[in-house]
Amino acid sequence: MVDLHTHSTCSDGTVSPAGIVDEAARVGLHAVALTDHDTIEGNASFLTAAASCGIRAVAGVEISAEFIHPENRGGAGDDGELHILGFFAAWSDAAAAALAPLAEIRRNREERNPQIVRKLQDLGCAITYDEVVRHAGNDVVGRPHIAAVMLEKGFVRSTQAAFDRYLGRDAAAFVSKRIFAPDRAIGLIATAGGLPVLAHPRTLDIRTDEAFRRLLSPLIGCGLRGIEAYYPVHEPRDTARYCAYAAEFDLLVTGGSDFHGANKPDIALGKGFGRLAVPDVCFDALCAAHLLAHP
Repeated sequence: MVDLHTHSTCSDGTVSPAGIVDEAARVGLHAVALTDHDTIEGNASFLTAAASCGIRAVAGVEISAEFIHPENRGGAGDDGELHILGFFAAWSDAAAAALAPLAEIRRNREERNPQIVRKLQDLGCAITYDEVVRHAGNDVVGRPHIAAVMLEKGFVRSTQAAFDRYLGRDAAAFVSKRIFAPDRAIGLIATAGGLPVLAHPRTLDIRTDEAFRRLLSPLIGCGLRGIEAYYPVHEPRDTARYCAYAAEFDLLVTGGSDFHGANKPDIALGKGFGRLAVPDVCFDALCAAHLLAHP
């Protein structure tokens, strides 16, 4: 069993890159990938930790990209963002340099979070950005940290309520991200020597086969190489559906828990909500594809 979708303290997780390796060994995973949001900062220490304890590992990233819903042409109601995973068989200074434009997304995040706090203040939620930073500690500041401060100060009854009422898309204090177009996200990964994979497709809420193919075709034309078929919220029929698309379009199949540590406490590394089981062949196929692309 493997887990090819995890997040560390280098983005919005609560476990260090080395700690993810330790947890992977503890739960008996055969391989693990680190795919932090819009940053590759943790990859070097992650791979070093994996090598020291014999865990098979792959460096990765998850890049946010613009999304126009194929069943909502001309409208904005269901638009937002999709995520592209990137997997790298080897890690190098050249790969890191090729992904330097990710700093644009991180700079936007640094501007966006104070804007969200100011909106909350205008709405009567007396929190400060300094409080959010202190709560985040060594973590990269994100909306989960803002939600945690709101919860501590009694402005909401749960983290989910914070997102539903204030922080989620179209909620009262939401501030849009400035993110890449999908072709740029895919191109960055490919230029850095990685394999681009569409993350958690069910969350895009595309209902018909025709519409999903309409999404996939241009992404494949830009260099998409795989689809994440195994994911905690995917039912068996979803996994079968996405595996069928992979076979139809000659794409790799990957899967992972989207582990965030305490920021998503119901999701366990390698197991998701308890029933996730990503087969070893997903990792093996990634490695084989890398060898073909970069002999």
